[in-house]
Amino acid sequence: MSAATATTATTAATAVGDLRADGRIPLRAHVRHTSALVRRNLLWIRQDPESMFDAVLFPIVFTLLFVYVFGGSIGQSLGGGQEAYVQYIVPGLMAMMGMNMAQGVGTGFNQDFNTGVMDRFRSLPIGRGSVLFAKISVEMMRMLIATAILMVVGVLVGFDITDWPGLFAAVGLSAVFGSALMWVFLTLGVVMKNAQSVQAMGFLVLMPLQFGSSIFAPPQSMPGWLQNFTEYNPLSSLADAARGLMVGGPVAQDLWMTLAWSVGITAVMAPVAIHKFRTKT
Repeated sequence: MSAATATTATTAATAVGDLRADGRIPLRAHVRHTSALVRRNLLWIRQDPESMFDAVLFPIVFTLLFVYVFGGSIGQSLGGGQEAYVQYIVPGLMAMMGMNMAQGVGTGFNQDFNTGVMDRFRSLPIGRGSVLFAKISVEMMRMLIATAILMVVGVLVGFDITDWPGLFAAVGLSAVFGSALMWVFLTLGVVMKNAQSVQAMGFLVLMPLQFGSSIFAPPQSMPGWLQNFTEYNPLSSLADAARGLMVGGPVAQDLWMTLAWSVGITAVMAPVAIHKFRTKT
């Protein structure tokens, strides 16, 4: 029996004793179930280290690609060269990190359904939200690892960290927005038939949002209609807020816009994801 399977069995045994007489599960039991499922997911990653490739390789590949391919030309438009673009792109890639990790939680969730793991979880007397919160918690850990690697690579290519409190605030803001997006992809993971469909839908959503934003280039060089889209794109608000926090500049409006988007997405999609999970046949 693998460690992850043993943890699942232990969760099942504990969950039976957590039920109240009326069948309800107390809050403390919800927390305990979530913790056990987080441990189970972490053990699964340890048994399958290849599942960490995206979190490890994505920040390295994208940082090197954009800095050394586009850094010179776009940096000139910023009034500098490659050095100026490094200061611009690293906070932008931090904003992008949450979206890519969010897509991963959707495909992984769908695979768990197709392999029967979720049928086992839904047969246990545990809170349905515990399964989803455990998934999000583990993906948040993966996102923080990817962000740490991004910052290491960013420093190696010339990023200058001048405001450490601002850096941590930017990481926290990206984590808040990323966790909100995870509810969207958890919903897709439930309603789509297979992981390939989740990836395809994610690609169709993510690509316009990522490239129609201020992540990679200043929107001033874009056509007027695209600038209007960029202005209301939540990724632009997140990227600009991260830049303001990390390298200086206006912060307040973009910060509040990002938080508003995060709260709104979570308020709408979290109940939908939990409902779809409960009622999936």
